[in-house]
Amino acid sequence: MVTIGVLGMQGAIREHVRMLETLGAQTVVVRSLEDLQAIDGLVLPGGESTAMRRLLDRYGLLEPLREMEKLPMFGTCAGMILLANEVEGYDAHLKKIPMTVKRNAFGRQVDSFEVDLPVKGIDEPVEAVFIRAPQVARVEPEVDVLAEVEEAIVAVRYNQYLACSFHPELTDDLSLHRYFIEMVKANQSQHV
Repeated sequence: MVTIGVLGMQGAIREHVRMLETLGAQTVVVRSLEDLQAIDGLVLPGGESTAMRRLLDRYGLLEPLREMEKLPMFGTCAGMILLANEVEGYDAHLKKIPMTVKRNAFGRQVDSFEVDLPVKGIDEPVEAVFIRAPQVARVEPEVDVLAEVEEAIVAVRYNQYLACSFHPELTDDLSLHRYFIEMVKANQSQHV
């Protein structure tokens, strides 16, 4: 049994918790340093990255998360922005994945769209919902590109970090959450 935290600052928190619990994981909504100590992996939900950054600072979680080098993390939409080493035109946040992201790269709210997306490592296409989504502008060679939409990188994996531009939690498709749980389990077995 793994315990997955969902950063409880802002965004689709309940939706991620529901999906993880459906897959048999225990969950903790993370709002404090104590919460961080109780988890095996962390989901950074979609929301507004600037607001999430302010809340991470306010609750004293930014530096501890930056320093946690073995904790698997999965960022969706704004969570992807939080994990990037560089953000075009903005300060970077957690600096976990050697990539540059561009915020709102697919346009405004009215430009939202859904697509069945082939994702490397997952057998069936993933139901992907893009809402004011970022995209990856550049990756270092060691970053594994998992999915693209019209040549724009929208999902990556780097060591124990997973990130996507879209919102899998707004669908009934459990495949990316299952993929992350498997990453957490593999990480646990390496660090026993």
